[in-house]
Amino acid sequence: MTRRLAEVAKKVGVSEATVSRVLNGKRGVSESTRQAVLSALDVLGYERPTQLRGERARLVGLVLPELQNPIFPAFAEVIGGALAQLGLTPVLCTQTKGGVSEADYVELLLQQQVSGVVFAGGLFAQADAPHDHYRLLGERNIPVVLVNASIDDLGFPGVSCDDAVAVEQAWRHLASLGHERIGLVLGPADHMPSVRKLAAAREMGDLPEEFVARTMFSIEGGHAAASRLIDRGVTGFICASDPLALGVIRAARRKGLGVPEQVSVVGYDDSALMNCTEPALTTVRQPIEAMGRAAVELLNAQINGSSVAAEELLFEPELVVRGSTAQAPRS
Repeated sequence: MTRRLAEVAKKVGVSEATVSRVLNGKRGVSESTRQAVLSALDVLGYERPTQLRGERARLVGLVLPELQNPIFPAFAEVIGGALAQLGLTPVLCTQTKGGVSEADYVELLLQQQVSGVVFAGGLFAQADAPHDHYRLLGERNIPVVLVNASIDDLGFPGVSCDDAVAVEQAWRHLASLGHERIGLVLGPADHMPSVRKLAAAREMGDLPEEFVARTMFSIEGGHAAASRLIDRGVTGFICASDPLALGVIRAARRKGLGVPEQVSVVGYDDSALMNCTEPALTTVRQPIEAMGRAAVELLNAQINGSSVAAEELLFEPELVVRGSTAQAPRS
């Protein structure tokens, strides 16, 4: 019992005495704190006291495209923790190849009568993907928040890292090191964050079309794309994700080139362990904590009946310089 009190108190950020008051049905605790304690019990796998089992936890869907890219578990941790503090229980929905689709998850969440849904990456960012399940959520008046760039006509509020600023930071960094042949490794052509990154890069300087590679978001995709660009003479790479950047490094090494001696690489996200790679990855950091908490605030406002404009909040990224970038090789 003592251990349970301590774990729940730590999860919610309150004292063990407050948790005890909630579990024993005593007064003197705000409704938001009471709901947060009950939600923490659910998340940690503890049974509610008998007298409280009739109360259904308020559920929120948290839909992610994958868990292999460390950025998505990072978002899940921040968003899930912020939801729990508000007495909302996150229901994690992760897509897998050949498994349950995003539309199927939406149907399941509607059946569970969720209070709202947060999408952190997904089909809303792909112009050519099916979007009927988003419109279904809108028709049902389910509160929704989108994390990172969306297509234009869905009508939901969102929080995004500023893709244009991210590319400007990376481009200026590589240019300051003397790189003149800078290439981009991006996601598919209909992927909105990649579209924004490409537009920003074209504003920065000379970017021949043959210096732009589009691929799937994976180490393997980065490897294949970089192999083509290296053969075309690119020495500085700006990548749309950290796994893509790791693929670029692998491709350079397979061609007998040193990183950063001959090829410099900039990632995007600053996901877990990027400071532990060899070399440590220079990357553009998304402000995950601020973005995740803002997403939850927007969702909670809608759940509580407030009107929230279908606007996008843009957050400033930060260039983190490590060992994968250096002076351009002399011709």
